[in-house]
Amino acid sequence: MRVPTLAPAYVGGVQLIAYASRRLLGERDRQDLLRSRSTNVDNLEAGRYGTLATSALLVESPMELPYALLLLAVLGYAEYAHGAWWAAGVFLLGHAGATLLVYGGLRAGRPSPATRSALDVGTSYGFYATLGALTSALPPGPLRAGARIALLALAAKPLLRRDRTFTDAGHFAALGLGLGVATAVDYRSDRNR
Repeated sequence: MRVPTLAPAYVGGVQLIAYASRRLLGERDRQDLLRSRSTNVDNLEAGRYGTLATSALLVESPMELPYALLLLAVLGYAEYAHGAWWAAGVFLLGHAGATLLVYGGLRAGRPSPATRSALDVGTSYGFYATLGALTSALPPGPLRAGARIALLALAAKPLLRRDRTFTDAGHFAALGLGLGVATAVDYRSDRNR
């Protein structure tokens, strides 16, 4: 039996970094740290592509317990069901892929200076992608299809608001990437039957 180790280490590490940076750094230094690791338009346009990885290690403030536990459950199950490399790959595909899609959309739309330099760190894009990919673990048929439709509807709802943000678009994009992985897993499973 596979016991997830990467998921608890990741979630615990993100929380530890958040608590340590809040406790050990002044607010200005902490904001400088977050901005320098952010995947905002200014950083990506300047060629700071390392932020595609470092931004997934930082959160603006420690994650609230319900979200941290949900993140741990989703990532832990992905690691248990498919292995650490698969789980990490899907998470990183969602995080980096959605970030680059949002970046492309923002650049095409000529964002305001505030949006260009917005703080963009966190775990949510990877979470959405992993959650979408895990729908392949549901039994084929109405349950799987219904779960996918429900997730898409939940992720699309913020996009219909007037005050939507680029993060809302990123969540939808990340979920779409995860559902793409799920479809590939479904296809592969069907061919192996």
